[in-house]
Formats: sequence, structure tokens, C-alpha cells
Amino acid sequence: MTPSSDRGRRRLRRLGDALLYVVTGAREERGDLRSFLDAVLRGGADVIQLREKDAEASVLLRAGAAFQRAAEEHGGLFVVNDRPDIALALGADGVHLGQDDLPVSVARQILGPDALIGVSTHTPAQFEAADRDASYLCAGPVFATPTKAGRPATGLDLVRFAADRANRHLERRAWFAIGGLDTTTLPGVVAAGAQRAVVVRAVDTDDPEAAARALRERLMRAVHALDDERENVYGR
Repeated sequence: MTPSSDRGRRRLRRLGDALLYVVTGAREERGDLRSFLDAVLRGGADVIQLREKDAEASVLLRAGAAFQRAAEEHGGLFVVNDRPDIALALGADGVHLGQDDLPVSVARQILGPDALIGVSTHTPAQFEAADRDASYLCAGPVFATPTKAGRPATGLDLVRFAADRANRHLERRAWFAIGGLDTTTLPGVVAAGAQRAVVVRAVDTDDPEAAARALRERLMRAVHALDDERENVYGR
């Protein structure tokens, strides 16, 4: 769906420029949510997602307010996992949906034409068949990860499939590799064609700002290298 306002169009432009996407919970036990969000955004995170699968609405609203303020102050995008109702209440930039969550069409009815809607995909068939009204896609988990317990790793084949579709202009939406990505695994994922990445544990360190900066620098190098490669291979 085409955005109906300047705000919606700005969201899409920022999404198109995004490289690093950070997912985190409310961090209530640590009590460091706002400092953590500020750190990863300073380090170069473009998108921050609130993901608390089993939390009550009150917890999501309280944590989400911190996400919203941090995103506004640093010029990032704020997305809520699974819950378009919470995204609407918070004025978030969008929502991220899994294969078993609400359909994109229902989330769009709730959030309107200006919201970003992301969709997780785990197979080439899911990636290819993703609702055309979704704003972006995630492909993975590339590697096994405890944040996706019970979900088998896709390996690099899904990344290569997604990159090939993007290179041949069969998929024009932003897409992100996800699942077990860190400074050790990211080079192989980049070599397979990914230019954007979603991370969770990779920035959950003593210095999240430095961790985010290191990841973004690797992705920026990938963008430049793959742009050059595409021009050679596809004549673009």
C-alpha cells in the first residue's frame, strides 16, 4: 500500500536506507533499557524493535514509550513485534509479524497506510509469496539461535535466494538477514549477498555502542562491494 502522508513516505525512505536492525526486550531485570537503546542507536542502529512474546500490555506500553523516545531523539525507526494494537497505541513506526501472527492485511487495517509492516520468512517459498503489502522482509534464522528456539536454521541458501531476487529486481522491498548474526558470522552472510542484518545477542555486550558500530561498518562495506559487483554482473 502506498503511504498517504509525508510521514509515511519518510518512513519508507528511512527503511530503504537502513542497514542495522536491533531487537531487544524490555530489559526490566537489568533496568538499563533506555541507556541500551541510546547506545545502539548512537552506534548506528537504524531500526529498534520491542520483542516481548509473553508480556502483558502494560509492560509493552511502558517499555515502548522508552523505545519511542529513543527512536525520535536519534532519528531511528521503532517497530513492535507481533502486536499492531500496541504499535498503534504507542504511535510506533510499524509492526513486525511472523508467519503465524495476524495477516498483513489485518495489521494494515489497524495501523493504516503509513505504517511499516515487516514479515518473517523461513523458506524461499515464503519469501517469494510474502504479501505484497508488507514493507520489508526478514530471511532466516540463518543460524540456529536461542531467540528462535525450535526453529531450524535456514543456512545461507535462503540469503542467496533473497539476494538473487533483489539483484534481478524481482524483490524491490528492503530485506534483512536474521538469526545468529554477529561479527563472526556476518562476513559469510554478507558474502552470500545480504546487505542488511537483524541482531539480538550481538549487541547485548558490555559496550553495545561499539558492537553496533562494528556491525554497521561491516554492512556498509558490504553495500559498497555488492553495488560494484551488481554493476559488473547485471550492468546496472
